[in-house]
Amino acid sequence: MKTGMILDRRSVIAGAAALPAAAWPASARADNAPLRPQGLDAAHFGVHAGAPDDQTKTLQRAIDQAAQRRAPLWLGPGVYHAAGLNLPAGAQITGVRGATRLLLTRPASLMVSTRSDAITLADLTLDGGKIPLPENAGLLHLENGRDLRVADCAVHQAGGTGIMCRSMQGQVTGTTVTDAADTAMFSMDGINMLFAGNVIRGSGNGGIRIWQSQKRTDGAIVVDNQIHDTRADAGGSGQNGNAINVYRAGKVIVRGNQIGKAAFSAVRGNSASQIEVVANNCADIGEVALYAEFEFENAVFSGNTVDGAAFGIAVTNFKEGGRLATVQGNILRNITRERPDGTDPNDGYGIGIGVEADTAVTGNVIENASRIGIAVGNGVYMRDCTVTGNTVRGAPYGITVSVTKGAGGAVVSHNLISGARRGAVVGADGQKIVAADLALVAPGAYPQLTVSANQVR
Repeated sequence: MKTGMILDRRSVIAGAAALPAAAWPASARADNAPLRPQGLDAAHFGVHAGAPDDQTKTLQRAIDQAAQRRAPLWLGPGVYHAAGLNLPAGAQITGVRGATRLLLTRPASLMVSTRSDAITLADLTLDGGKIPLPENAGLLHLENGRDLRVADCAVHQAGGTGIMCRSMQGQVTGTTVTDAADTAMFSMDGINMLFAGNVIRGSGNGGIRIWQSQKRTDGAIVVDNQIHDTRADAGGSGQNGNAINVYRAGKVIVRGNQIGKAAFSAVRGNSASQIEVVANNCADIGEVALYAEFEFENAVFSGNTVDGAAFGIAVTNFKEGGRLATVQGNILRNITRERPDGTDPNDGYGIGIGVEADTAVTGNVIENASRIGIAVGNGVYMRDCTVTGNTVRGAPYGITVSVTKGAGGAVVSHNLISGARRGAVVGADGQKIVAADLALVAPGAYPQLTVSANQVR
């Protein structure tokens, strides 16, 4: 039988008493604020939940002292009135999810950080009370920082943008933004930002915006968010009303988002090169559901579902340099709406997929497009497009392809076209149908086209 040291309660207490003060946790030392499991208790600094007066100064003192000690600051449940709180480097503020609420008291951002790294906000509710914010400001406003973490927070009733990030690197996850007067989440000149698992409802002009002030790499990932009821209160022809808008930002991935009821687009890429739009589920979209427009190269639209829109997928503006895309494996249904007010009346609608240059359209299913299943080219703006292995059902024209003088070449083959009562594959000059059904006769007059092996029912 082995023998060993036997510890009883007295020996443990005696041994602990002999430890130096530094070995004790901060909560046991009289010269420090109590340390809760979540961090330093803000109440120690005189911050009181439910106090009717503005607590900005007291809260700021607590935030500054906790950041200096590199310790999290914990806010207990209740309401805290404040405005213009500055977040220094290393600030970590946490609360009780759904119960710790900071309420804005005047027309200013509720929290601001400038050139501060390693900011962490968790389990907080920021309520703007619909108080108008200064122009280009967010209720939570963050600039020129790295290693941002906003997790499991809620932002309500922002009188402008909910979360504004300028030249930031970091992530916003598990956060809910409701009733933002302008944009729910806005990244301007961001660096590899992650927006994941967020819920956005009732935005005035945009859900998530990923913008660059100049055309360049951004690297944002927008994944697994739920975005509903995006309006276009500021009007326009598409700059507002988009659930996800990528503008001038390159190498952005938009994947696995649930998007419903957007005034304009579910995902709109404007001058956004190397954008990937993958496996998004979109319904009740006012204009073009998925869009790559103006100066872009290398766009991927794959595995998306659209049910209800004026236009399913558009890859356009070859005139301005828009080119090089893959449109593969998407399902588009009920593309029957007219475009909303503010858009060019000459723009097409009732079209499942429209492409112009250097694009492969393959393996898609289009059902119930009110005008055209797949439109290839726009006047002279067509070059090197292939349309193969698609299924088009219930569109008056199955596939239209530009035969305008000066248009480039295209291949249309091995597609299944069902119920195209006006023509399965027809030639178009702009908006006008000018050629007979090319799926039934050899297109000898158009040597730039290959139309073959399509099944017509």
